Amino acid sequence: MNGGPRALSATFNRMHHIALHLLYSSNQTVTTLFTLKQLHVYLLKAQLHHLHSKFLLHCSKLLINPSYASSFFTQIPTPNSFEFNTIIRILQTSGEPQQALSIFRRMHDENVQFDHFTLPFMARACVELSNLGLGQVVHGQAARLGLDADVFVQTSLIELYMGCECVPEARQVFDEMPKRDVVAWTAIISGYVNKCRDMGVACQLFEEMPDKDVVCWNIVISGFIKIGDMGKASELFCNAPIKDLLMCNTIMAGFVTVGDFEAAYKVFDEMPRRDVVSWNTLISGLVQGGLFNEAISLFRRMMKEGIELNEVTIVSVLSACAQMGALDLGRWVHSYIDRMGFRVSVLIGTALVDMYSKCGALKVARQVFEVLSDKDVALWNAMILGLAMHGKSKEALEFFDQMEGESVRPNEVTVLGALCACSHAGLVTEGQRIFRSMGSTLGLKPRLEHYGCMVDLLGRAGLLNEAYELIKGMPIEPHVGVWGALLGACKIHGNVELAELSFERLLELDQRDGGYSAILSNIYANAGRWGDFARVREMMRERMIYKEPGCSSIEINGEVHEFGVRDKAHLRSKELCKMLEEISRRLKMVGYVAKTSEVFFDVQEEEKELALCYHSEKLAIAYGLIHTDSGATIRIVKNLRVCGDCHTATKLISKIFDREIVVRDRSRFHHFREGSCSCGDYW
Repeated sequence: MNGGPRALSATFNRMHHIALHLLYSSNQTVTTLFTLKQLHVYLLKAQLHHLHSKFLLHCSKLLINPSYASSFFTQIPTPNSFEFNTIIRILQTSGEPQQALSIFRRMHDENVQFDHFTLPFMARACVELSNLGLGQVVHGQAARLGLDADVFVQTSLIELYMGCECVPEARQVFDEMPKRDVVAWTAIISGYVNKCRDMGVACQLFEEMPDKDVVCWNIVISGFIKIGDMGKASELFCNAPIKDLLMCNTIMAGFVTVGDFEAAYKVFDEMPRRDVVSWNTLISGLVQGGLFNEAISLFRRMMKEGIELNEVTIVSVLSACAQMGALDLGRWVHSYIDRMGFRVSVLIGTALVDMYSKCGALKVARQVFEVLSDKDVALWNAMILGLAMHGKSKEALEFFDQMEGESVRPNEVTVLGALCACSHAGLVTEGQRIFRSMGSTLGLKPRLEHYGCMVDLLGRAGLLNEAYELIKGMPIEPHVGVWGALLGACKIHGNVELAELSFERLLELDQRDGGYSAILSNIYANAGRWGDFARVREMMRERMIYKEPGCSSIEINGEVHEFGVRDKAHLRSKELCKMLEEISRRLKMVGYVAKTSEVFFDVQEEEKELALCYHSEKLAIAYGLIHTDSGATIRIVKNLRVCGDCHTATKLISKIFDREIVVRDRSRFHHFREGSCSCGDYW
């Protein structure tokens, strides 16, 4: 048989040897909880009370659950000051300030002497608890024990008073310090920067600081960035004797925040070393600034340099893909997630659903949604908005109702998605029910976006008076989105009177947007009021107001190609011109007649037809027909709403060339297939 007294004795001796080696050696650390628990059992059996302090020290180094260390501490019969200090430090640094306070009181009750290690940790616990009264007790104890002259203790008192927003007291402690080290200077300057936002005093102290370390340089630079003074932040950055990675990342983030990407790129390119934060800062900043092509280019450069992606990188790039309609790259990122074994968190899952939805792959978006077990409100919102954009209005509303059964409470974005779904399908009754439920059931206050969506819903359905009455009854001042929705509805239904009223309000709010002027001029033209049409066009010329030019993009083999109206760069291509001529010829063969009413210029009908022929989405479709395989889906992203002529032409092109053409315009998706569109001509 194995075992017996001799084997047990050998095991005990081996454990004794290991324990003594771990507990007495200054450079040895317990690395696993299992080993720590073995040591715990050994100490209890061997009754080696003099090693309790060292065991607690290992507990603090392993950063285990503080309850385990607390449990061990309660088994120590008469803890000494070192053991009290160690457990206080473990509890305070583990986010358990209340328990640290209880141990501090026990230490006081058992007459165990406080020292310069005890009080700083208690001061930090007081800040976490926002307990100024107890902090003052700690200060009193420091004075009573003669520790208030200790630099370590005084620095902690500065942090205590600054943390409790008692600036004069913090300054008094600092001013009365007989000797100040760099940590004390950093503490007072950090307080003025982060708690008071008083950069004047912070800068004065920084100038007086005898030995400025890189930490303090970072704090002051960060402070100027927070108050939006990039000039001063940049000046300090240039003058810093040492520029570490954190400082470079901080100043770059500041430039990104104010949209100065040229300066951000300069810092980025001159950095001697970059980490993943450096790349993420610039990529995410470019995405937030709407520079999606630049973000994707930088991401490709990141991949070439072999930088490992993290969750922030993935979410930023997926967001860029979503906005650009770059489905191929989005798919590649998804495959990278799978290859590298990334955990698909709710954040990544939401980004994937959003990307696939906005790139026209709604089926895949839904598959990702269904696979994820942990679904928060943001994920539900992404799916509902995706369904709404694709005209799957009833499914979107089913998801909206399903949330209640899944115990996920809708928020303002959820309701907006549901209202958009109603607007795209003309579901007036359902939209009114959901809008009313915001206050009555969901406890939500309608925002301007919700009112804009309701005005759009009512207006498109021809209920223009009801839409106008809703605007008049709004408890908040209508913004351009609300009046713009009414103006757009007036164009659909030819209501000149309400259009003029809407336009007047829009001019009061934004005199530079030429889109609204163009819509009103088109309304006048459709009504045959050419004098008013000319007046609006003249006003646009005088004020130099221009309509946003149309732009469409298509992704081919992972590369995004952009087209403007009558894009000269691309029209130099003979094959593109040939394809446009072929499309025009075959359209005429099936009876297509250009809707020249979409072009209101003082030119001949032939010139109007030519202008329509070179609309950006038609250029993109022609490019797609040339550069994709027969039968492949063509996916287009357009910055404006699809015009009526392009909508009619694209329906016919889908049938003539036997292609599915997916167009995402400013408000929704259009899936053109076999001569019809998923919107049912309601857009």
